[in-house]
Formats: sequence, C-alpha cells, structure tokens
Amino acid sequence: GDLDKVVNLLLSLSGRLARVETALGSLGPHTPAEDKLALQEKQRLLMAQLEDAKELKEHVGRREEAVGAMVARYLPAEHLQDYQHFVKMKSALIAEQRELEEKIKLGQEQLRCLRESL
Repeated sequence: GDLDKVVNLLLSLSGRLARVETALGSLGPHTPAEDKLALQEKQRLLMAQLEDAKELKEHVGRREEAVGAMVARYLPAEHLQDYQHFVKMKSALIAEQRELEEKIKLGQEQLRCLRESL
C-alpha cells in the first residue's frame, strides 16, 4: 500500500512540475513579473516536494528489502521468485495504470471539446 501511495505521489508531483515548467517556458516577454515569480515559487516548492517524495521512495525500498528478507525465510524458492517478480512489477504497473488513466482523461476532454464545438 505504501508503495502505491509513494509511486502515485511521485507521478503526481513530476506531472505538476512538468506543467509548471511548461508554463514558465511559454511565458512571453510582456508577462507580469508577479505571474513569473508565482510560477517560479511553485516550481521551487514542487521540486522540494519531489525530493522529499524520492526520499520516501528510498525508505519504502529499504523496508521492502527487509520484508523480502523475512519472506525469503518462509517461502519456498519458486514462491519467493513469484513474490520478488510481483514486487518489481508493482511500481511499473502503477505507473502504466496512471499513464493510461491520464490518456483516458485527455481523450474524454478532447471528446467533450469536440462535442462542444459541434
């Protein structure tokens, strides 16, 4: 459960940071200084939060290793391999699920805009 939460947090923060950086990159020369400063402050905060989330991920990784060592004492070799594969794939599957959810959301938004324009 903690792995799910941390991976989702990392994905959320990196997505928000990417949007802020895109917004900063698209600012024109006539953009008010307050707007630029607000975006830069948001970027700074998101970068700090992302670093904190990476530390959480490392902590979860260390806990995962400790749990894996305990599990290894009780599971036969073939079940242990299944467990290790599951743990390795879980993060990848969470990221893939999040990506698919974003694509669905984008597709729904495009469909809504298309309907409104018709």
